[in-house]
Amino acid sequence: MAQFRNFKMVSYVVYGRGSFNQLDEILAPQRKGDAPMIFLVDHFFEGKPLLDRIPLRGKDKIVLADVTFEPKTTQVDKLAQQLKDVFGTVSGIIGIGGGSTMDLAKAVSLMMNNPGSSADYQGWDLVKLPGVYKAGIPTLSGTGAEVSRTTVLTGPVRKLGMNSDFTPFDQVVLDPELTANAPVNQRFYTGMDCYIHCIESLEGTYLNEFSKSYGEKALELCREVFIEKDTWDAECDDKLMMASYAGGMSIAYSQVGVAHAVGYGLSYLLGTKHGIGNCIVMNHLDEYYPAGAAEFKHMVKKHNIDIPQGICKGLTDADFDIMMNVSLSLKPLWENALGKDWEKIMTREKLRELYEKL
Repeated sequence: MAQFRNFKMVSYVVYGRGSFNQLDEILAPQRKGDAPMIFLVDHFFEGKPLLDRIPLRGKDKIVLADVTFEPKTTQVDKLAQQLKDVFGTVSGIIGIGGGSTMDLAKAVSLMMNNPGSSADYQGWDLVKLPGVYKAGIPTLSGTGAEVSRTTVLTGPVRKLGMNSDFTPFDQVVLDPELTANAPVNQRFYTGMDCYIHCIESLEGTYLNEFSKSYGEKALELCREVFIEKDTWDAECDDKLMMASYAGGMSIAYSQVGVAHAVGYGLSYLLGTKHGIGNCIVMNHLDEYYPAGAAEFKHMVKKHNIDIPQGICKGLTDADFDIMMNVSLSLKPLWENALGKDWEKIMTREKLRELYEKL
């Protein structure tokens, strides 16, 4: 077994206000004959000016992606098959939106070239073939999906990513102008996803100088935006976009921890969105991340955000078992958080108690 991870990074990154305007130039060398570029765009932008700025050519198509709920393997498979039926092949998949839209784009890209269902590839290093060209353009900052080697999907039996070296985008376009005027609550939840990434990475057993350097910078930027600033402005958008990128890089070479492991169970059973789920869990993690949880609660209060409470009330024993099974299957997350003997620490009884608090 290799001692060190041979880390696959995003091949090309462009950052700066107005960089979205270079998209036509960026995509031109990636076009293959008359095979179209498919632009998967968050349905939030339906009827909004951003759609008119997308550089369509030839058979290119805009597909509005319904990300009311996080991507499901059935949604990925259906979309990939539709594109194959209509076009045969495509030049690329361009994801424009938040983390769910970018994850959907990565998954569809992979399923254009890999047989079977995307559910077959939920796990680590199961993808065998590279997908078609794919680019990610975030319109929310915080998830780190733009640099991640995973695409988080809810499948028939688990919520788990297609984690592979074939998953990262070939290109990302980081234009802070696209995140302006994001809904306040959504901006906070995704921003906290980044903050929680950093806490979990920096306090994890997988920590190394590579992940530490990115995690510390991302955490610094999160604090500047959510603690030091009193009003949201363009500088906040600039800094949070870079925090998202750096936070994603940090966990790519380490791992996340308790908040994400527990949050995955919520998402699978209740459909709780990723950022909100992390916030719900972090609100109760004083035992595992005391300083981070306290600082998180300070930011919640400062920004007047309501974190949902009591979402697990009324659940059955079977419901709790489903959430715990999903959560405990994420062994690398728990090992990063609690060490190699994590199963002796996070027993089913203790995890059940944690879920009951949420």
